[in-house]
This record gives sequence, structure tokens and C-alpha cells, in this order.
Amino acid sequence: MKIQPECLPCLLKRILFETELSTKEKKRQTTSLRTACTLLAESYNPEECSATIATKIHKGVYETLQDKDPYMELKHISNLIALSLVPKIEGLIRTSSDPLKTSMICSIIGNIMDFGIDGSSKHPQILEDIFDTLYAEGLGYDDYQKLKNLLKNTTHLVLFTDNCGEIVFDKILCRELKHFNPTVHITAVVKGEPILSDATVEDAQKIKLHEVVDTLYTTGCFAVGVDFHKLPVEVISALKNADMIIAKGMANYESFSETTFKPTAYLLRTKCNAIARSMNLPRNISAIKLYE
Repeated sequence: MKIQPECLPCLLKRILFETELSTKEKKRQTTSLRTACTLLAESYNPEECSATIATKIHKGVYETLQDKDPYMELKHISNLIALSLVPKIEGLIRTSSDPLKTSMICSIIGNIMDFGIDGSSKHPQILEDIFDTLYAEGLGYDDYQKLKNLLKNTTHLVLFTDNCGEIVFDKILCRELKHFNPTVHITAVVKGEPILSDATVEDAQKIKLHEVVDTLYTTGCFAVGVDFHKLPVEVISALKNADMIIAKGMANYESFSETTFKPTAYLLRTKCNAIARSMNLPRNISAIKLYE
């Protein structure tokens, strides 16, 4: 997805959030915000992918803050909150007529675990507060049946994860994918370096994601979404061999929508107007949208 005009204030709002999260020193906050504004002025190009520009801005801010992971504590709390909801989700799956679909809906609800932008969580505890409401809402856009039909014959699936907290529910989704199609080989891909609230290999290992997937790779670098120019060769190979890709969250959509990798199923909350418009979906819904 190309960057949209409304992406600029959203990006700066997130920068302000992470700057205040990282330090209480006003001078360092000011320097970091100046860095962001300078980089944004230099990098803004309506023909450039929004995730690519966001990566440049966040990289500069992290370096100015001298903080490799401003979201560390929020990520830890997010996983704890999500883990506390696992018994509830297991109950929903156990009584569901379609456990795979139920696990997908729960995984998408986890996508609200995002911080510093409109339409996302203000704090990790919000997942507990609104889980039941979002589950009752169900899917606002539903390509599940088409996706399910493809998954029956999928042999190699690649799942790109998104946020901490959410990844706890992704683990349950991967388990249910295996129950649905025991022969499928699942490759999960997490971030190569800490970026925003996204899950890294360390985060994945803490929740033992490796227990339910066949292979666990990383994107190999610091990037919002996916930097396809820096993807490790093994991930590129997995993508080329995949007969299904599942991409969680908005940043992965921003990145993958610039490629020809298909079929790709996006599982996400449409948290902003730019993404909703690009996907031709309403804002603030849970969506499974398949591009074949």
C-alpha cells in the first residue's frame, strides 16, 4: 500500500507515544521528535510503500532515543494478558461447530494489541475488557469459507505474525490449522529485531510457538511489516513454495499488497481509514480477506 496523507499524523502520533514510553527526559523527547519530522519530510513520497517510510522513521527515532526496544514492557504485559484469556478461548473452541473459524476470529481480536495509534489499544488490559464484545461482533468481512476450502489441500503454509499478545492466539490458530489439515507444513515468521509491539523470536519462544509450527523464521531485520529486500533466503524460499500465506495485521498488509505473492489471506482489524479504504472494507471490523 502506498503511503496516504492521513498516514503522516498517525505516524507522528505513534512516534510521540514511543518517545514518551522510552524516556521522561524532555530534551531527548524533543530531539527524537525533531528527528522524526526531519526524516518524514525527507522520506515522504506518495509512490512509496507506507511501511517502508515508517521503517525509516522508527529506525531514526530508536537510534536517537538509544533504545532498542521501547515497547519491551508493554509486549511482556500483552502476552500475560493474552495468556490469561487462553482458558476462555479454549472453551469457545471446544464448544464450537467450527473450531478453526473460532480460532481465526480470536486471533483477529488479538490484533487490537497495538499501541499509539487511533483504533488500537491504549493499554494491554483493554483486551480483557472488550474481548467478549468483539467476539460477539464476529467477522465484518468473511472470506473464511473460501480460505477453508483452500486450506484443505494446502501443503505449505507461511504465517507472518504481528503483535505480542496477539501471537498467543496465533499459537492456538496454528494448532487448529494442524487439527484441520494434519499434513500441512506451517512456517511462522516473526520480526528479526524489536520494532513497535511486534513479536520477535524471543517472544515466540517464550510462548512456545515452536511447539505447534514446523519451522520458525524471522524477517531478519528491523522493519515495519516486511522488508522483502532484506528477507533471509530461507523465508523467500518458503514464500515461493507456499500454497497459502496468512498475513496478520495492517503492516503486513501494507507490505504484502505491494507484492505478487498469492494466495494471501489477511487476518486483521481494520484500525485506520487508509487500510480500510485500500482493502475496500469498513473501518473497525474484524476481517478475513483472501486475495487469490
